[in-house]
Amino acid sequence: MASTTFTLHRDPFGKLVMTDADGQVFEGVAPVRAFPIQSPDEGISLVLGDGKEVAWIDRLDAMPEPARSLLREELEGREFMPEIARVKSVSSFATPCTWHVDTDRGETQFVLKGEEDIRRIGAASLLIADNHGIHFLIRDMFNIDKTTRKILDRFL
Repeated sequence: MASTTFTLHRDPFGKLVMTDADGQVFEGVAPVRAFPIQSPDEGISLVLGDGKEVAWIDRLDAMPEPARSLLREELEGREFMPEIARVKSVSSFATPCTWHVDTDRGETQFVLKGEEDIRRIGAASLLIADNHGIHFLIRDMFNIDKTTRKILDRFL
């Protein structure tokens, strides 16, 4: 189903409702990114609670307003993945250790349980899981400050 063949709105309970070109209504749809890290604005599926896909969106920026804004709001609410801008310090180079970082959502600290909680995603990205299961993203480990790069090199 093409991205321009449906409309979206929220019901009184805040759930997304999709109406397709034939007038069929799907209540409680949820957007799911096919490639959340590498291409977050491309390949978005609208699925029902049972996982059945009811629409496919090639590019989010091709969606008309207000559907694009509704989808962005829903995705932000569902996916919490702070992006690390800088690693300020680590308590130790042995795990477990506490990392003090600056993210796109502010300053924070987290505990890294083990080196296996740092995963490479593609050639340049890293996904770091803390002791509570929150994932932190480093989008491009080659394009960060020198201090952060040195710290990462000690753990990779």
